[in-house]
Amino acid sequence: MISRVLAALALLFSALVPGTGPASAATSYTNPLKSQKGADPWLTYYDGNYYLINTTFTNTLVIRKSPTLQGLPTAPSVQVWQDTTASRGTNFWAPEMHMFNGRWYIYYSAGAVGAACCDSQRTHVLESAGSDPLGPYTYRNMLTGSNLSTGGWLIDASPMTLNGSLYLLGSGFIGGSTQSLVIAPMSNPYTLSSSTFSRISSPTHSWETQGGTVNEAPVALQRGGRTFVIYSASACWGPDYKLGQLTYNGGDPLGASSWVKKATPVFQRSGTVYGPGHNGFFTSPNGSENWIVYHANSSSSGGCDNNRTTRAQRFTWNSDGTPNFGTPVATGTSLPAPAGETAATPAAYTLVNRNSGKCLDVAGGATADGANIQQWTCNSGANQRWRIEDQADDTSRLVNVATGKVADVANCASADGTDIRQWSWLNNTCQRFRLVYTATGGWVRLVNAATGKVADVANCGTADGTDVRLWSWLNNNCQQWSLRPV
Repeated sequence: MISRVLAALALLFSALVPGTGPASAATSYTNPLKSQKGADPWLTYYDGNYYLINTTFTNTLVIRKSPTLQGLPTAPSVQVWQDTTASRGTNFWAPEMHMFNGRWYIYYSAGAVGAACCDSQRTHVLESAGSDPLGPYTYRNMLTGSNLSTGGWLIDASPMTLNGSLYLLGSGFIGGSTQSLVIAPMSNPYTLSSSTFSRISSPTHSWETQGGTVNEAPVALQRGGRTFVIYSASACWGPDYKLGQLTYNGGDPLGASSWVKKATPVFQRSGTVYGPGHNGFFTSPNGSENWIVYHANSSSSGGCDNNRTTRAQRFTWNSDGTPNFGTPVATGTSLPAPAGETAATPAAYTLVNRNSGKCLDVAGGATADGANIQQWTCNSGANQRWRIEDQADDTSRLVNVATGKVADVANCASADGTDIRQWSWLNNTCQRFRLVYTATGGWVRLVNAATGKVADVANCGTADGTDVRLWSWLNNNCQQWSLRPV
């Protein structure tokens, strides 16, 4: 009887504390889907979840995962790749995720450490260990062409299957050309079968040369036996960045004559939406709707950096079988959620230890600075729920729902065994963590940004109240955590 009363009180408490009650299924969403580091989005829906990856301008790739579009703005940013290799360890741009033969491949461009910005961008490919979009990933190859100018400069790569063959689309320069759309055949998802690229589109219309002479970010869109390439044109740093369209008309895909360019743009600025571009495509959970994801600015001076935000909206098809993207919708507008979304939008997360199966917990739900963070049997208490809030530098802060305070490394010490406690937000790196994907099945390690050490259950204990502390990475289950939406 007592246990039932306690359970009822816990349920009542969760209903009264903001953010602790049961989440409900989303029926709508609002843009932006990502307001920090929201440029060059790629969004895919797979096995019940959306996965979003963006340009970072760092040496790190992170992915957000959510069962609803509405959940993406607050979903944890999980690190899936970091590279310190001198030739490719900086300035990551335009990542895309594609599945071939049961594995995911991430295509992205990166530059050489210490090189002048943008001069050394090359395309690189990662391969997942299995069908989990979060990886783990291994590096597979660099893709470039012998006839590409500036030593093989190639960005915005995107694979395309056409007539049973695989091709790589991208943006580059050939023979002194302006920045153009280029294509090469592939023998597998990470290997080109020819080192020579062909040019299939250059910026020739006035709307492709506003602020800069640019064709970039080509993405294939296929329906009903027809193939379109939707690409971005004009300067990304100006308000008139926009989308154009090529249509495949048969013949060799490597030949420019096999593609017909639409004379007018297919998606461009409208109202307070400036520079919409660099798109991707996905389908609704039930497969009945087509959606476009893109970035844009909310001011004409937004530029070509982290001011750009991720947005998505549904599009339709014209009677002639071509896509109709409509006009970009302003941020803050409530829009119907994609058809088939039935899951709840997470309000927070529990962090469950892989070894013990117990939850990261603020002892007794105490609100004081210095209250201990420990493990405890998972009980749905607000003191075991955490908001994982992106800090726009590839790190997050862990905010306890019950107290509003954050996980903190005591006194910013770096020694093994230093206590992890709760503290008021001080906006320092001792209170920031990288969620690094570690093992298939959803396991991450919580890496402190100041020390590089991880959240560890002391001595791999399994008892309630066992301390959670800072420790060097040992690659054991006591240092791995699962993020479970609540």
